[in-house]
Amino acid sequence: MKTDDLIALLAAGEGPVDRHALVRRLTLALLGGALGAVLMTVAVYGVRDDLAWVARTPLFWAKLALPGSLALLALWLTQRLARPGVRGGAVWGLLGLPLLLVWLGAVASLLGAPEGARAELILGRTWRTCPLNIALLSVPTLIAVCWALRGLAPTHLRQAGGVGGLLAGATGTLAYCLHCPEMGVPFWGLWYVLGMLLPTLLGTLLGPRMLRW
Repeated sequence: MKTDDLIALLAAGEGPVDRHALVRRLTLALLGGALGAVLMTVAVYGVRDDLAWVARTPLFWAKLALPGSLALLALWLTQRLARPGVRGGAVWGLLGLPLLLVWLGAVASLLGAPEGARAELILGRTWRTCPLNIALLSVPTLIAVCWALRGLAPTHLRQAGGVGGLLAGATGTLAYCLHCPEMGVPFWGLWYVLGMLLPTLLGTLLGPRMLRW
């Protein structure tokens, strides 16, 4: 068989690539994962009793800002890394900005608190369970994002898996905020970050196996 004949045979029946496939798959994955995380929060942990009141305070929205901003940046990175040969580029550096801001806020909060109250600001009441709870709530989004990426064409599999895990962790943290009673910035800067780090590491480890195509 001649080369031209082989090319024609391989290309037979193939149409143009759907330009919206990436956006559609990631949107479905994120919506499905977020819905799963919220339902798990309500079913397993419950919604905090004072949510309606606390949602009217600026501190609650500051609490959501950390996982919310990381989720947006992780989504941006995910859609880049879902394309063959594309790297994250400067977006990787932007991930440090929300972390820096919350850590600066944590330092200011600790310096402004009495010495005897600083441990409570860091540990809160739920430090033993918070990271594991976030990791558990990240599972629906991690599964959904892996499904989305397997149908696309990532070539940097560890990076794609890691940023997919970060997206899952940030989404799980947003859902967990419906339950979590902790309102101390130092607590968020340590235990929320650790909770998001767990699925990030898991995605990095599993990426080469789960996203291979």
